[in-house]
Amino acid sequence: MGSTALAPAKPSATSTTTTAAPSHLAVFLEGRRQLFGIAYRILGSAAEAEDVVQDVWLRWQLCDRTSVREPLGYLVTTTTRAAINVLQSARVRREISLEPMRESPGGAADDPSADVEREEALERATYLMMERLTPAERAAFVLRVGLDYPYERVAAVVETSETAARQLVSRARKHLAVPKERAVDGAAHRRFLRAFRHVARGGDATTLEALLMQPSFV
Repeated sequence: MGSTALAPAKPSATSTTTTAAPSHLAVFLEGRRQLFGIAYRILGSAAEAEDVVQDVWLRWQLCDRTSVREPLGYLVTTTTRAAINVLQSARVRREISLEPMRESPGGAADDPSADVEREEALERATYLMMERLTPAERAAFVLRVGLDYPYERVAAVVETSETAARQLVSRARKHLAVPKERAVDGAAHRRFLRAFRHVARGGDATTLEALLMQPSFV
């Protein structure tokens, strides 16, 4: 399956010599099984490992191969770094997941430990949003991802266009995946946490909307 998927990507017209393309393709195919194994051991998912290998193949086609002394070493290093990046991004997505904020009726009553886990996840997520996002990004992200508002409503609350709202949410996702050391005001975080907890438990979102749009809420 992997080799077949790679076949259409074999470059030919752009090669500077008749042997350049087969040579670099052969190097990749020879090490492909090893690269997949590395990615799989890091990620624990065959699908994600395959995605990483495909990404490395694209990088291998685009890089300046004349400066690569050890092709297999380069491919192994690139695969390892790419897999680690995927793993870290997945971990961040779990850390900031807003799913725990949407409580299911009666679901936590029979499982106190679930309540504790949900509260910890909520506290962590709100802290990361304050630490890594601008006020506008935070507002758009919370309204769209946390409250499932349509972009039209997000734009109205944030007082911007739908296109800009989409861009804010997109930037927020990217910024949340990048560690950023910024001081977070404890009192402001507690207000944010209380407002979000209220909404998670079925309360009205008006207070949260108002808080997100306060100029002093940074």
